[in-house]
Amino acid sequence: MKTRLVYLIRHGEDDPSVRGGWGNSKLTENGIEQVQKLSTYLKENCKIDKILSSDIERARQTAEIINSKLNTAIEYTEKLREMNNGLLAGMKNSVAEEKFPGVYFNTLEIDEKFPGGESPIEFYNRITKDFEQLLEENKDVLNIAMVTHGGVINAIYKYINNQEWSNKIKSVKISNACFYALEINEKERKFIIENYTVNG
Repeated sequence: MKTRLVYLIRHGEDDPSVRGGWGNSKLTENGIEQVQKLSTYLKENCKIDKILSSDIERARQTAEIINSKLNTAIEYTEKLREMNNGLLAGMKNSVAEEKFPGVYFNTLEIDEKFPGGESPIEFYNRITKDFEQLLEENKDVLNIAMVTHGGVINAIYKYINNQEWSNKIKSVKISNACFYALEINEKERKFIIENYTVNG
């Protein structure tokens, strides 16, 4: 029976003074260092045959640092993007508070869209559908790393574990530059590593 591993990797620390989502802020110096440590760990301890990465800058940068050690196939995709926060993407926190006071992921109604973006339920449905599509598209790849975002990892985690998901429910712990390892075979899909980080 073939067993596959999917590593769900969160990007390193990025600029905390701006709104994330579809914003294209880069990793901080600390974030780069976090990912460099993680990439060394992955090279020494994990067999990864392909990297799939969100095409948003902080994830792309994370994937490139990891691949500088792994030197494997890499593909960028919109399917692993964080929630679309529309007009708030990349906006300075101070400006966002002035223009869109009180508008956060967890203050939206489940079917209420970010201005110019998507709603929490649209995000969840998109991620779970696209995750299954990525698995199918890469069914011949044994071990895959998916470099993505905290919201995406949380949605996939709840989906795989058949747990209730909502933007009002607290996320599982997802540290910067951490990974979750999902084991997949013909009988079951289960997480065997959760929120592993080499950054303390």
